[in-house]
Amino acid sequence: MTGATPPAEMSRQLLLLFAFRILRSVAAGMITIAFPYLVLRDLALSPLTLGVIYTSAAIGTALFGFTTGVLADVWGRRRTLLLVAIVLPASSLLVYLHQDLPWLIVAATLGGYSATGSLMGGGVGGAAQPIQTAIVASLLGSDRRTFFFSLFTFVAGMFAALGALAAREVSSRDAFLAATVLSGASVLLVLPLSIPEVNGDLRRLPSRKVIGQFSLTGMLNGFSQGLVTPFLIPFFMLVYGVPKETMGSYGFWAGAVASVVLLGAPMLDRQFGFVRAIALTRGLGALLVAALPLFHAVNVALAIYLLIPALRVAALPAQQRALTDMVDSDETGRALGVNQMLRLAASSVAVLLTGYLFSLQDFKVPFFLYAAIMLANIYLYFRFFGKAREQFAGAIGRGPTRT
Repeated sequence: MTGATPPAEMSRQLLLLFAFRILRSVAAGMITIAFPYLVLRDLALSPLTLGVIYTSAAIGTALFGFTTGVLADVWGRRRTLLLVAIVLPASSLLVYLHQDLPWLIVAATLGGYSATGSLMGGGVGGAAQPIQTAIVASLLGSDRRTFFFSLFTFVAGMFAALGALAAREVSSRDAFLAATVLSGASVLLVLPLSIPEVNGDLRRLPSRKVIGQFSLTGMLNGFSQGLVTPFLIPFFMLVYGVPKETMGSYGFWAGAVASVVLLGAPMLDRQFGFVRAIALTRGLGALLVAALPLFHAVNVALAIYLLIPALRVAALPAQQRALTDMVDSDETGRALGVNQMLRLAASSVAVLLTGYLFSLQDFKVPFFLYAAIMLANIYLYFRFFGKAREQFAGAIGRGPTRT
């Protein structure tokens, strides 16, 4: 690292990153709502076709995220972020100009329209998330990371929710034009960034055991997400016939609830450590996901839909803090990139599976599989990190560790 960042300069860099995240989040929220309606309703394509597109997007994001994670450690974080920033507006412009299936696949692959993450979790343009997390970690000590990860994700979720709400007011195609303008403007915010850089060695990876453990749990997280998250909106379209305007409103409120819940992540981290925080929030979420297709009342199902993203991401900042604490600073980009690559690769398989099942009108099995896999993954978190949770939870408030 190049040295400690002065407080005033650090605040300036964080504000630029906040603004960058805000613009991309609004664009992502619009795309998340507009894309499935464009594919399933405007173009009258099948759920399996949507699944194929999402799978291609997940694979593209996985490979791009891994590549940018490596580049961030060995080429430079600012330059890598600039590269990533350009791709999202290019992809949304492509959708606006061309709605033929081959072009949709190319655009979704470039832009990461995998829908395998929540609105605040990087489901659209997700290749930028590892590098942003690495940059924030490089600016802050361990004692402040959970708070700022929570704040960044809160801001992303709120503005992505606003983007979902805005998507109600325009046609699906015009939503991509708006997304192009917003995400294009975010590129300009990367230019004045001045952030700590590292000189990582590709041949050196002493934290590979920890990276492997987080990657295995990430793979299971990705598979469970791929089963359900991309198909929540299609589920309500196909099972209940919910129109885009209504889903835009519920998408907004789901994102807003999840964003507010994220502000409690530092408290969860202090009180429980990241392992038990994950067990509490994602365990309850798994039970609700399993219950979702069992209800035949649309209002009850939509109420569950409002809670699922919040429970999914509530412990995410604590998990990000733990990962960045447990690896060396010059490995952070690669650790996050590998984690995302394996998570999205696993999710791509699950997306295809659910697309096939939905095409057969089987709307229950993906939700039941999600719950079973998530509970198994919680067990692995305890096995891998249970003994270390007190150590890292106790570090909160003691000051910086490895920065």
